[in-house]
Amino acid sequence: MDGLFIVLTVVIISFLFILITLIFTKRKQTKKYKNVINELDVEKNKLIGVTVLSEFSKVKELVKTDNLKQKLEDWDNIFKDIKDTEVPKLNDLILETEFLVDKKEYKQAIKKIAYIEMQIMELRKKSEKLVEEIKLITTSEERNRSLITKLKINYREIESKFSRTKKDYGEVAESIETEFKNIEKEFQDFEDAMDINDYVLVEKIVTSLEEKINNMKVIIEEVPSIVLTATVLLPNRIEEMTTIYFRMLRDGYPLDYLNVEYNFKEIKEKIAKIIEELKKLNIGESKIELRTMLEYFDTLYNDFDKEKECKDLFKENTKVLKNKLDKIKKIVKDIYLQIDDIKSTYDLTDEAINKFSILNKNLEQISEDYKSLISHGNGHTFAYSKLVDELDGLNIKLSRLQDDLDYQLRSITSMKDDETRAKEQLDSIKKLLKQSKNKLNEYKIPIIPSSYFIELKEAQDAIREVMKELDKKPIVIKILNIRVDTARDLVFKIYNKTNDMVKSVKMSEKIIIYGNRYRSQYPAISEALDKATSLFYKGQYKLSFELAAEAILKIDSDAIEKLSLN
Repeated sequence: MDGLFIVLTVVIISFLFILITLIFTKRKQTKKYKNVINELDVEKNKLIGVTVLSEFSKVKELVKTDNLKQKLEDWDNIFKDIKDTEVPKLNDLILETEFLVDKKEYKQAIKKIAYIEMQIMELRKKSEKLVEEIKLITTSEERNRSLITKLKINYREIESKFSRTKKDYGEVAESIETEFKNIEKEFQDFEDAMDINDYVLVEKIVTSLEEKINNMKVIIEEVPSIVLTATVLLPNRIEEMTTIYFRMLRDGYPLDYLNVEYNFKEIKEKIAKIIEELKKLNIGESKIELRTMLEYFDTLYNDFDKEKECKDLFKENTKVLKNKLDKIKKIVKDIYLQIDDIKSTYDLTDEAINKFSILNKNLEQISEDYKSLISHGNGHTFAYSKLVDELDGLNIKLSRLQDDLDYQLRSITSMKDDETRAKEQLDSIKKLLKQSKNKLNEYKIPIIPSSYFIELKEAQDAIREVMKELDKKPIVIKILNIRVDTARDLVFKIYNKTNDMVKSVKMSEKIIIYGNRYRSQYPAISEALDKATSLFYKGQYKLSFELAAEAILKIDSDAIEKLSLN
């Protein structure tokens, strides 16, 4: 029973604790939202606070013109809308929100608070803009007096500079003087407007004066250089380039492609238009346009110089190309005169013969193009710069053709060289074979291996094949070269084999003769020498030398050095 009592007691205490906590939390939330609502109420009251009312009272004292009366009426309507319509709406919303908080409907209250904050923010912007517009009038006299003072200082400086350098402005000076008079008049209009407190008009006058004086500052700075360029520099360049242009036409330079006369006319019209715009005090893009015109004359001058250079270059290059063309024509002509002999002497393919025909056709085309260029040059129908470019193109074509021709000539020359080389090598390998035979006859070699004679015959047959190829007409160079290479390899092989065999014979004879001195003392050496001698007469010379040397070196280690058999 006691246990049950204790459990109930704990449950009741816990429940009371939770209840108290919830009550405390709700009160805390309520207090928090009440504070937010109070802050919103303060912000709402600021919308029609002392600042706005103060500015309204100031501006009402300044109202003396219809313009300002209209402005004041507009501002008053805006203020009344905020005070009599928007603020009461906010009051109602704030009361509704406070009621929701009292009912602990916090979610709905939060939404209302967010909406009220947005409304206050929008109305604050509207109110601040209203105050700013009113302040433009209430602070107008002091602010605009300060601005006008600065503008007058700038104006006097600009006017003074103009007066000192008036002649630099040419035809534009009259327009500038007229604008200065307009500015003077606006300064007087400003004073008149200030006298009657027409602050709306004052704002417009100050803005207008600021724009005009800033524009005049640019005009005074920029116009002298523009006038100088438009009325002196460019006309001088036109006159100078016109003189050069007509002289070059007289000297036979075809300059139609430059459109000089049309461009000069366009430039004169643009200059006249720029001057007219300057009289309206409108600089626009005139500086860029004038700079472009000056750059055009620099480019045109370079074009004239280029034409003069190209005229001399054309004459020089035509001579060079003609000499080159004549030389190649002569070479091609010589080839055609010899082509039948070449075909009968060497095995030229139809493709090789056809290449010469193609080369000849291309050469004829280049020759025709060259004549056409010369005709155009003599007739002054094309600019020399264009003719030089065309001539360079022809020169490139001719150089490529010459490269192709050189390749074909090298091919024929190579055949002749191969034939000559084959004859020279034939003589060389014949001499080499003869040397081999003589060397073999010089020594009385007991036995010559049959393989030697087989190889000797092969070498002789190969030489005869070379001779046959050289006697053929036309010569097939590829086969001739193969025959020569084969014959040379076989003759060198027999030559080397002859030298090796003679060397082995000599070494074997020497070692056997040297070893005879040891026969009586050393029966083993005598026996070895007998075997070596037997091998010698069987034609096994190398084996004979090795057997004798092996036996002798056992008792005489320096025998090889003594006999110089290394």
